[in-house]
Amino acid sequence: MSDSQKFPVAAHALAYLAHKHAFSPDRAVASAELAASMPTNPVVVRRVTAMLGKAGLIGARAGANGGAWLLKPPEAITLDVVLRAVNGCAHLGVAPPGVKGCPVGEKIPDAVRAAITAADTAAADRLAQISVADLLASPGCPAVA
Repeated sequence: MSDSQKFPVAAHALAYLAHKHAFSPDRAVASAELAASMPTNPVVVRRVTAMLGKAGLIGARAGANGGAWLLKPPEAITLDVVLRAVNGCAHLGVAPPGVKGCPVGEKIPDAVRAAITAADTAAADRLAQISVADLLASPGCPAVA
């Protein structure tokens, strides 16, 4: 699975667990059910849920009666934390090195670097304001109720 897909899979899995009220081991949701909701392969879901487990966001157990459940309320899980949990980044890249003697090449890398830093900061700040509960409250999504 590409790194770019880990975050969407993780956010979807957490929202699905919240929707299913999977807040304890007796309400665990199997990886096959999570995968069918996306749709993706259960192996992909298990890889991502393992990362979410290491981050302390979900609990999980293996086996025929296995599955995952939330360890925190959906309101307390923000998307910046989810992004970090799956080693994702909202990073736009790195400015190329400058070229001495070029009136543009000497100055533009610093300007591009500043723009990238500002965009990365804005993305991280925005993700910190969105919780898993907010995802479910979006138009067209079922309520957690």
